[in-house]
Amino acid sequence: MISGLRQIWPLLLLTAAVIALWSTPMLLPLKMLVVFFHEFSHLLTALLTGGSPEALTLTPHQGGMVLSRGGNRFLILSSGYLGSLLIGLAIFLTALSSRADRWVTAGLGGLLLLVAAFYIRDGFALAFTVTSGTVLLITASWLGHAACDLLLRLIGLTSMIYVPLDIFSDTLERADQRSDARLMAEEFGGLTIVWGILWLFLSLWVIALA
Repeated sequence: MISGLRQIWPLLLLTAAVIALWSTPMLLPLKMLVVFFHEFSHLLTALLTGGSPEALTLTPHQGGMVLSRGGNRFLILSSGYLGSLLIGLAIFLTALSSRADRWVTAGLGGLLLLVAAFYIRDGFALAFTVTSGTVLLITASWLGHAACDLLLRLIGLTSMIYVPLDIFSDTLERADQRSDARLMAEEFGGLTIVWGILWLFLSLWVIALA
């Protein structure tokens, strides 16, 4: 019992810190990283389903877009929110249960730089991915296990908080906006709000399991 409390209290305090700083500029880089995960999930799904991704872009207002040809549109459109959540959860659970934090941090930095080299051409997205990738590689190379572990936990917690809020904002609160759910409704039927509710419940279920 005491051992379990010792393990859970640091996570609760870290979660409280993320929530307290949520609306401050300090959390913006982590939020943008979750947006990158969202767009990267579209890009990766396009590749895995036989499509041809052409470009990935990010905006300073926590938006983004992937341009691609071919592939399975249903899976591509479905992969953004849930894919970014699964990436964040995988990072979080790796930090909790393994000693591979420095390798994961370095791998994440390398991924950002690879995507920047092959798919990003606009200024803001290029600056964010190159800077973030470089910082992650430096962190993995020069700082110890504890620093990488804390960073990965922060990334995972931010993903778990950001994704449901993003789904609610994009598909329920602003159902008239051009979102993944709106495109799903236009291309495969149903209502934007229905796709939003489905993805919201799926995301909360996955978080509860984790």
